[in-house]
Amino acid sequence: MSAPQTSAPGVTGIDPRGPRVGAGITAVLLVVVLLLGSGPAATALLALVAASFAVGATRGVPATWQAWLFRRFVRPRLAPPTELEDPRPPRFAQLVGLVITGLGVLLGLLGVTWAVPGAAAFALVAAFLNAVFGLCLGCELYLLGLRLRTRAA
Repeated sequence: MSAPQTSAPGVTGIDPRGPRVGAGITAVLLVVVLLLGSGPAATALLALVAASFAVGATRGVPATWQAWLFRRFVRPRLAPPTELEDPRPPRFAQLVGLVITGLGVLLGLLGVTWAVPGAAAFALVAAFLNAVFGLCLGCELYLLGLRLRTRAA
């Protein structure tokens, strides 16, 4: 049996199921943020989500606490992945999530009452689509950027 291949030569791939599980966990947290509204508890929880995105954006998706939960509790119960995913698009998606949730936290701290639930709602849509359908909006933005950059070159 041969080892799974990555989509990009020279790049160590990641199990694509990990980011989907992480997105599911993030989606649950974002639902809680929406249920909490725009108070200090909602802002604090959104800040936790933003911090998680910051780790994923700077150190890569496998460095997040959600990825640790996947490796520790979910991955041992699954068959090996049939293929590995290039880690760069999910890492970029983490950056997009960081910008959205970070902006929500910042504006929320400045007194913009709709910012925390608004940012949580936007991020929830993306997390839900990734977790349930495997559609990573940030990854699609990354690939679009590559195509546009290739055209410009």
